[in-house]
Amino acid sequence: MYSDGNMLVTNKKLLSAAMAKGYAVGAFNIQNLETLLAVVEASTEERSPVIVAATPSTIKYAGLEYLAGMVKTAAESAPVPMSLHLDHGKDIETVSKCIDAGFTSVMIDGSRLNFEENIALTKRVTRLAHSKGISVEGELGRLAGVEEATVEEKEAVLTDPEAAKEFVERTSVDALAVAIGTCHGAYKFKGEPKLDFKRLKAIRKKVKVLLVLHGASNVPSWIIEKATKYGAELSGAKGIPDEHIKEAISLGITKINIDTDLRLAFTCAIREILTGSPKEFDPRKILGPAKEAVKEVIKGKMRLFGSSAKAF
Repeated sequence: MYSDGNMLVTNKKLLSAAMAKGYAVGAFNIQNLETLLAVVEASTEERSPVIVAATPSTIKYAGLEYLAGMVKTAAESAPVPMSLHLDHGKDIETVSKCIDAGFTSVMIDGSRLNFEENIALTKRVTRLAHSKGISVEGELGRLAGVEEATVEEKEAVLTDPEAAKEFVERTSVDALAVAIGTCHGAYKFKGEPKLDFKRLKAIRKKVKVLLVLHGASNVPSWIIEKATKYGAELSGAKGIPDEHIKEAISLGITKINIDTDLRLAFTCAIREILTGSPKEFDPRKILGPAKEAVKEVIKGKMRLFGSSAKAF
């Protein structure tokens, strides 16, 4: 299926295969060496294609060349197809620097702009990226808590199917991130989780590009309970149920972004180690278990998304 060998591929290539077979590929945000190792080891053990994602804030924290260098080194030896993706890029300058550094996919997030401004910015990125063989993800709609919003407020936040059709046609993006009721962070819902699957169906009928779901972390109760046991303050944290993720995939979602669950697993493991072993000061013995915790969460996501055993 993947003829490129041990090198980074584009999201378009990974997600086109997922669309054809009815599964989704996880885009897992990394922060440092340990989280990258967790992604690579999980994808290797699950034999799953994988998207390594980095936000502008992570790039600022780790350094663009360091970050890209680590991922490219991993791709040279990993036996699974992998992409390096810019998550939530906000401007042309950041996108350009990431492309030059070796990213194979970029997201330009113009969702904060009005419709025409979003189109104009996304078109500029698409032209730049496509000229260098890089795939592009755009975003239409804004991720926010909407369960208690009025109908008018929901319509202003969620992705409009007709607008999505026009956006895709005018920007030539390869993938579109849609807003159907999810949000970023650990506090996604105050009440019962509810996603607008009817809207997703309508969007799928209107557009032919690859569809992306952001803000899709599950925020598992066992992690919250464990983290709270060791001093975390996460009361009321709630995420997307697994059955909602499966439904979204069945309706055409091919890329699912996961960040919050990985952060929770990482910090939970560190809290446990430091609490249980107060004399420990070896970073490897503190960060090692955190890496393993993240890896196990990622492996579970790959099984949920249906991408396990799809790399060969």
